[in-house]
Amino acid sequence: MIKIICMGKLKEQYLKDLVKDYTNRINKYHKLEIIELKDEENLESEALNILKYIGANEYVITLEIEGKMVDSKNFAKLIDKTFINYSTITFIIGSSTGLSSKIKEKSNFKLSFSNFTFPHGLFRGILLEQIYRAFKINNHENYHK
Repeated sequence: MIKIICMGKLKEQYLKDLVKDYTNRINKYHKLEIIELKDEENLESEALNILKYIGANEYVITLEIEGKMVDSKNFAKLIDKTFINYSTITFIIGSSTGLSSKIKEKSNFKLSFSNFTFPHGLFRGILLEQIYRAFKINNHENYHK
C-alpha cells in the first residue's frame, strides 16, 4: 500500500479533481490511501497526530526541502526496491511550518522535489503524478516525458 499523510483538506475543486484522477490511475497498480489531518497549532501536536497513522513496519518518506533530490527513474527504483521489504510506503507532507523533529527522526528517506516552496494542495498532485510515473516506469509502460 502507498499511504500519503498530509495536513489540511483540499478546498479548490481543480485540486480535488487532480488528486482524484491520479488516485484512480495509481489504484490500477497499487492500493493508495490519502489521510488528511487537521492543521494543528504547533509542530509537536501535529507530530503526535501524524504518528497515530504510521505503523511499525512502514517505510516512511518525508517530503523536506533539505531532503535528497532524485530524478523520476531513481524515484521509481526507490519505490520498486522498497516494496521488496515493506508492504507499505508512507509519504508525509507536513504543514506550512514544516515537520517536527519527531517525524523527521521516524523518516527512512528524506525526499526533496525542489528548493522551491509549493502550495500544499498542488504539491499533493505533483507527488501523486510522480508516484504514477514510477509505476509506469517500473512496468515498462510508455508515459509522456
